[in-house]
Amino acid sequence: MSAIRFDGVWKEYGDHIVLERITIDVAPRAFVALVGPSGCGKTTFLRMLLGEETPTRGRILIDGKPLRPEPDADRGVVFQRYSVFPHLTVLQNVLLGRELKESKWLGRLFGGAKRAATEQAMVLLDEVGLKGHEDKYPSALSGGMQQRLALAQAIMRGPKILLLDEPFGALDPGIRSEIHELMKRLWNETELTVVMVTHDLSEAFRLASRVVAFERHRNRPEERERYGATISRDLEIYPRRTAQPRPPLSIRSGRDDPAEQGA
Repeated sequence: MSAIRFDGVWKEYGDHIVLERITIDVAPRAFVALVGPSGCGKTTFLRMLLGEETPTRGRILIDGKPLRPEPDADRGVVFQRYSVFPHLTVLQNVLLGRELKESKWLGRLFGGAKRAATEQAMVLLDEVGLKGHEDKYPSALSGGMQQRLALAQAIMRGPKILLLDEPFGALDPGIRSEIHELMKRLWNETELTVVMVTHDLSEAFRLASRVVAFERHRNRPEERERYGATISRDLEIYPRRTAQPRPPLSIRSGRDDPAEQGA
């Protein structure tokens, strides 16, 4: 079964057609990079997958079921501009997603649940290279560190799908390279299906297991709004990149340790 399926999806705003005839299946644990010129609908595709936009026609399925019409805990997202809360510490930012997921009314955990979540958050902060910074506020972190925090925040909720909207575009080349290595490691060691929008082709081919290109075939001014972008290329990366079959750290899939469950 596909983790994600777009079946004949169109997206229109009044008379303006943004996307048309989008049909694509994404396998579980794939890493798909979306590329193409500005204005070709890549971010609109991502926003529909997140639940912020709805298709004009067609349907979107997650694990064979219709996509919920609003964002939920199964879909994490990291934006280009740092999507962390400036009034919360690093640790509080990472804990927030788990607290909102498990305590929807209060938005806080207490007692043993709080201790367990804090331990998991500290493990994840260590994995993303933020150990020792847990009591700092985002304003005290560099851009690269803030994106590490945003990744940890998204993964802590235990999503099935991670959506990345040009998350590394604003970083310096050296820092971006470090974050690329971190992203590859996190993908290899989790159960995540990743969909990333990028303008950087080298980034797409460096990170993804599959690169999908969007293009507007009719681009004359008088035709621009009446014809939407479609998928023009769909490339598997060879040698084939696949994630490891089992995650070595259960924290990253948002579950308890299987050994502890059987104890």
